Amino acid sequence: MPVLDRQDNVFVLDLGDGENRFHPDWLASVGAALDEVEKAEGPRALVTAATGKFYSNGLDLEWLFANADQYQDYVVSVHALFARMLSLPVITVAALQGHTFAAGAMFSLAHDFRVMRADRGYWCLPEADIDIPFTPGMAALIQARLAPQAAHRAMVTAHRYGGTDAAAAGIVDQAVAEDAVRSTAVELAQAQVNKAGDTLGTIKTRMYAPVLTTLRDTTNLG
Repeated sequence: MPVLDRQDNVFVLDLGDGENRFHPDWLASVGAALDEVEKAEGPRALVTAATGKFYSNGLDLEWLFANADQYQDYVVSVHALFARMLSLPVITVAALQGHTFAAGAMFSLAHDFRVMRADRGYWCLPEADIDIPFTPGMAALIQARLAPQAAHRAMVTAHRYGGTDAAAAGIVDQAVAEDAVRSTAVELAQAQVNKAGDTLGTIKTRMYAPVLTTLRDTTNLG
């Protein structure tokens, strides 16, 4: 399960060492960690990271198939996580040390910045290949955070981006060596800790108002 640590003014949320799929318990744990980051006072920023082969493989499809009657509530909870991260009143950086797929890739886009491993691992939106359309909220998030050409290619072709390709497409901000991913993300976050607070939250909320409205619309789930 996710574990929250603090390094000086930077909170580091380790999402886990498995596929880090969005099981309801995992979502609740991430939400509790974000509560702690929000409640803290003074300069602060947040890095999300993971350990092992994956950053996140996205939706927990195994759980979802076994609990199909809870589909609507589950999607609402995933959308809520995206909306919360997108508007969090601290600077957020995703440290992508491994595969970042589907809703995991969308979660990374809800951060302010992304740092990815250059030599191995893929960032990918595979929905076109696995026959699962993006919800209106997911589409809005992706299109708000990526340039039109990058969003189109990523969404329509399910292209797998390595770190260097992802940086060239503007999907991630930096591609670095494996052992530098987390430390680079922490450095990036540390440089922005003084931005934390209500003003930053208001800026993000107004900047992404249409996306947040779509993500929070519990009747429009596609």
